[in-house]
Amino acid sequence: MIPVYLLMLAGLLLLFLSGKYLVDSSVAIARRLRIPTMLIALTVVSLGTSAPELLVSLQAAISGYPEIAVGNVVGSNISNILLVLAITAVIFPIPVPPSSVRKDWPIMMFVTVLLFVFSFNGNLGRGEGILMLSFLAGYILMTVFQSRRAGRVAEEIVKEPQMRWWVAGAIFVASCVGLAFGADLLVDNAAVIAEDLGMSKRVISITMVAVGTSLPELVTGVIAALKKETDIAVGNIIGSNTMNIIAVLGITSVIKPIGIEEAIKSFDIPWMVGTSLLLLLLMLPAVRSRINRLEGIVMILIYLLYIYLLF
Repeated sequence: MIPVYLLMLAGLLLLFLSGKYLVDSSVAIARRLRIPTMLIALTVVSLGTSAPELLVSLQAAISGYPEIAVGNVVGSNISNILLVLAITAVIFPIPVPPSSVRKDWPIMMFVTVLLFVFSFNGNLGRGEGILMLSFLAGYILMTVFQSRRAGRVAEEIVKEPQMRWWVAGAIFVASCVGLAFGADLLVDNAAVIAEDLGMSKRVISITMVAVGTSLPELVTGVIAALKKETDIAVGNIIGSNTMNIIAVLGITSVIKPIGIEEAIKSFDIPWMVGTSLLLLLLMLPAVRSRINRLEGIVMILIYLLYIYLLF
């Protein structure tokens, strides 16, 4: 019998690879359809990179593990800032674009507080899900409008598609199957591990599962840092956190309402709010306008403190 740890790791690897190829094939298909590059970045890429979180949360909600469904998103948002962004900054300091402070962060903070408010009654129902999806549509439309006004949609297609129709289609279908199968492996075996170790599914979801579904962001951040190309690191993390809440939890709660346990409501979500506020404090100094290595180390220490308190 294959150990559950290996099966969970296999699920994580399958999610990572499937998410990557889903984005690649989706971009190729979008280019074949002559969709503007900026729209591809806003919709296909943004939603595609949140596909692992979406499939895991959806699978967990359907399987009757609401702690994993919500814990995955909350833990992923915390680790995106305190771990992914921090490790990237330790390798190479991260510039902070003014737009991230003025526009992107307020939107992320708004949806974070919105989730905090929605958690008060201990449930994310279809009504809340529909509201979050309406914010998702508004967020995409607003960004498209602002980009049009700035004249950035003038570039129709920057690169020619590098995949044939049938290749992109086959990879897209295989990636969707891989995501579903990987999510099933991850969720079921994470639940078994939690029971074997006498730990709650909430703790497993916020640590192992959340960090696992944040692997695409971590790998992207580390590669960008090694190449000293960290200009879009902050924007990517803020965008990912925003999508995790309004897209992942929005879609999941519309399909299957999610219960929010007391510990997530009273401890983990407030930590997520506090982490989002910490990010603003790190971005505010206008003189440096960057997140440096020391601040990255401090964020990692704060993350370790959170994990210590969690256990």
